[in-house]
Amino acid sequence: MTTHETTHDLVILGGDVIDGSGAPRYRADIGVTGDRISAIRRHGDPAAGPALHGHTQIDAGGRIVAPGFIDVHTHDDTALITNPGMAMKVSQGVTTVVCGNCGASAAPVVTDQLPALLSLIVRDAAHVAADFAGLAAKVEAAHPAVNSAFLIGHSTLRLAAMGEDLNRPATDAEIERMRTLLDTCLEQGAIGLSSGLFYPPAAAATTDEVARIAEPLGRHGGLYTAHMRDEGAHILEALDETFEIGKRSGAAVIVSHHKCSGRPNFGRMRETLPKIDAARATQDIAFDVYPYIASSTVLLRARIDQAEKVLVTWSDAVPGVGGRDLADIAREWGVSVHEAADRLQPAGAIYFTMDEADVQAALKHPAAMVGSDGLPLDAHPHPRLWGTFPRVLGHYCRELKLFPLEEAVHRMTGLSAQRFRLHDRGAIRTGAFADLCLFDADTIIDTADFTHPTRPARGIDTVIVNGEPVWRNGAATTARPGRVLRRQN
Repeated sequence: MTTHETTHDLVILGGDVIDGSGAPRYRADIGVTGDRISAIRRHGDPAAGPALHGHTQIDAGGRIVAPGFIDVHTHDDTALITNPGMAMKVSQGVTTVVCGNCGASAAPVVTDQLPALLSLIVRDAAHVAADFAGLAAKVEAAHPAVNSAFLIGHSTLRLAAMGEDLNRPATDAEIERMRTLLDTCLEQGAIGLSSGLFYPPAAAATTDEVARIAEPLGRHGGLYTAHMRDEGAHILEALDETFEIGKRSGAAVIVSHHKCSGRPNFGRMRETLPKIDAARATQDIAFDVYPYIASSTVLLRARIDQAEKVLVTWSDAVPGVGGRDLADIAREWGVSVHEAADRLQPAGAIYFTMDEADVQAALKHPAAMVGSDGLPLDAHPHPRLWGTFPRVLGHYCRELKLFPLEEAVHRMTGLSAQRFRLHDRGAIRTGAFADLCLFDADTIIDTADFTHPTRPARGIDTVIVNGEPVWRNGAATTARPGRVLRRQN
């Protein structure tokens, strides 16, 4: 090495680079200095320059080198604090998580009591905050292994402005209070507003209420993400409502975990996807999807009759039933499934409510991103918490050949970073942040299932966040380089 050559902190040698843009792969060496990609030397390029040298070298021969995956739909808000190693994410190649989805966020919470509506994401009142700045400080103090970006939940705003009196539309004064809280959080770096109009805390909210609260989004360049009011019989009307809120607020729209739920609605992707395409002609609209036919949320009477099967994921009233079939519990107790659900409350559940052909149609759509929607606080979680991204790459891409590997990676990286405005993430290029995933395209696969939901995936060698390896050779490292990613204009 001559004296004028640069020595990088880390050099990744001989990998097949899929850069996140959807472009064809190429073989290259990658230099990392500090938290950024500092050099890319393509093999076979006469103008590539001299070999790269690093204080640390990783041989990536026979491996894909991709941007770290961006999980655009998570409920990791407080898991980042209580479980900062985030093994369920780094083990599957995820380097950034988007939190605060479905209307539930850990800020702004202004009550001293932990509200029941936040049970999906919070178990300790010490982990919530009165504004986004306070929550970001708590996450940063925990030094998680992954990056995080945060939405502000409409249901959380309702609680702050309306207390427990949520079974009605908000008044003008309450809407103004919610809008002001959102505006403050956006100023502090939150990336947008999420809603969960399906859930009881927000079901009484009108379209006008949400649209008026969302007005600061257009001014700040924030996003509107929606767990829609209905994903079943009235899904087309729910899409119209979602698009109207986006249009009135001037915000880009993300439809959360797009699905057609319940057997009577199997096959209706043939209706929803063209409707989304038509709206995209005049609005900025996309959606996320997870690669499973089962959903997971709190245990709700209204969902039981729509499902082919219901698995209990947790119960405060009857600990130890996580992973059991609700019908089996009901038979054991000699009661109906609805009575069993009442006895288990508060509780969570997995619902088998979707058609595989619909899932595949959604995954293939050009506006689709990948999000896990995993619930890290569940005692017996949905396997998507640990398996989403390897399942797309292994099962849907390699085995079913639903799309090329470059396209699959794009849906997890470049497209996600573009839609969620995560600057210099989701790409392999000089100057981008060094969030990287090295995996074997021939063996990558999820191993988590509904019986053993926390088994890590196979085929992922190395995961790097901001230039530091957080997963190596099948195990987490001690590095915790994750950052809170704040909205930028």
